[in-house]
Amino acid sequence: MLELTMDMEQYDCPFIDTTDDHEVAFSAVQWSFDEQTHSLETRMVVTAEEAVALDQGLDTLEEHANMHNLELLARKGDRALIRTIIGETQAMAAIRQNDGYITGPFHIEAGSETWEVGFDDAHRTEGALADLDQHNEFTIEERRTIDIDALFDVLQNVDTAASLLEAIRDLSHVERETLATAVQAGYFEEPRNVTLDDLASEFDISDTAVSKNMRRAERKLIPRVIEASDHL
Repeated sequence: MLELTMDMEQYDCPFIDTTDDHEVAFSAVQWSFDEQTHSLETRMVVTAEEAVALDQGLDTLEEHANMHNLELLARKGDRALIRTIIGETQAMAAIRQNDGYITGPFHIEAGSETWEVGFDDAHRTEGALADLDQHNEFTIEERRTIDIDALFDVLQNVDTAASLLEAIRDLSHVERETLATAVQAGYFEEPRNVTLDDLASEFDISDTAVSKNMRRAERKLIPRVIEASDHL
């Protein structure tokens, strides 16, 4: 199995066109392709810097020529969950016609879209890329060969990975920044490259405050890491 991470610029995609005109971003949480109607149903999380930008983005999206249906499922301020049905784009057709498949969620922002796509062999991969090159602009950000052991490892540890992600999301901005700065500066090296006083100067707070921020971050992360290691 070959898996590609691609930065894609489609010229017939309602979501990309909308992010060209408005400061909104779309992330897919569900997608389903109907082969009879050649349409794609998705549920998307839409985010914006402010509520007005979200309103404008949703209006533009609904009016797009390739948008067949848009339904607002939920909204809170500058975030929304929508259900959409769009016509098949040329890039989608190129992937399908070469037996490709989606392996991860779409993310669309600032006029381009991140795709995670897979193929069973190199011949199909190159065929899809040749077809895509005719009508789209794209960059291959990463190309990976995934063997069966790695694939089973991912599938068997989805819950463990989700637990670690939840722990990371639980970190406050200050806790994350403190921990990241400490790692990057070499605080956890042996011997240490920096001291608590050095980190305190970086954040313009006391060394006691820095220590508390790191301990809070460690208390949130370390138990989940240990729990994950027990499952692996």
